[in-house]
Amino acid sequence: MSVDDTAELVIETGAEGRAAVLRGPFTIHTVTAAEQRFRDLDPAQALEIDLRPVTGFDTAGAWAIAALTRRAKAAGGSCAIIGATPSMEALLDTVTKALPEGEAQAPPPVTLTDRIERLGRAVAAAGGALAGLSGFLGLFLARLVRAVVHPREFRLTSLVHQCEEVGVKAVPIVALMAFLIGIVLAFQGSAQLRQFGAEVFVVDLIAISILRELGILLTAIIVAGRTASAFTAAIGSMKMREEIDAMRTLGLDPALVLFVPRILALILMLPILGLIANAAGLLGGALMCWIELGISPAMFRTRLIEGANTSHLMVGLVKAPVFALIIGVVGCRAGMLVQSNAESLGRQTSNSVVMAIFAVILADALFSIFFAEMGI
Repeated sequence: MSVDDTAELVIETGAEGRAAVLRGPFTIHTVTAAEQRFRDLDPAQALEIDLRPVTGFDTAGAWAIAALTRRAKAAGGSCAIIGATPSMEALLDTVTKALPEGEAQAPPPVTLTDRIERLGRAVAAAGGALAGLSGFLGLFLARLVRAVVHPREFRLTSLVHQCEEVGVKAVPIVALMAFLIGIVLAFQGSAQLRQFGAEVFVVDLIAISILRELGILLTAIIVAGRTASAFTAAIGSMKMREEIDAMRTLGLDPALVLFVPRILALILMLPILGLIANAAGLLGGALMCWIELGISPAMFRTRLIEGANTSHLMVGLVKAPVFALIIGVVGCRAGMLVQSNAESLGRQTSNSVVMAIFAVILADALFSIFFAEMGI
């Protein structure tokens, strides 16, 4: 046996360092030497700590033993405590629970199987979301047909109110956005076409870009950010307060009362907002052409009539009802997915805006491919 005597503390270890007997007070005044001897022990071996000869014990001693026990477990060994009194055991248990957790282990390397699994889960989640949107679209169409068949059940006052909320109140931001886009197109187009002496064709650039694509697309994006979030927040708040359950209890159909007026208002108002955006964009482009290129408003109007026909306007307006339907369905469905907590409301509101904008841009791309293949 080897014996160390430091500050009235004696540690005895066997020939192979598998057992330790603590003698005397094992407190903050004597724990330093003991901790050094503990570190010299091999934690992979079976260790045994005998506390029967200990005359004093505090949290410092309990910490040293708890740390040794943790090192032994981490190394695959074991550390048994014998001879501890009930008060020692209680103190050891408290200190062990209070020890900070070790550093988190590095995550295992991502394999090809893991990547395929993540891709599969993402595809399945996307498919589930698409199926949910399709079901919600079917619900809206069914309730719309019911409102046509039974006009007394349709809430005209709610439709007028929603038309004001999603349409009239959105006119200033939509008009300002389109006006600035027209200015930017005219300025950038003139800077490029001036190099070839083709400044007059900037009118064609503005007309086709705004009437065919940018006018209705940017309007739909603004409406998606403004209205989809409003739909989700309003319906989600009602669901959190259990107002939708109360409506069902009173015999009211939430789809007919809440969804149909909102989505129908969007379908009616988005084409009008698109026309306002087209007019504001052309006005901004005409103003910049007059300032930058000296093209008078009369010349701009003449060139606009000659270079752009009504087909470009119709291509843009045909997209409006589809965009409105997408935005309305996404916003209302996200509201119905809200749970009974504020965190869920914020998450679904954010998701509805992102999904609505993404779906609108995707639909616009599909429309562009379709019209290109049809030669329109």
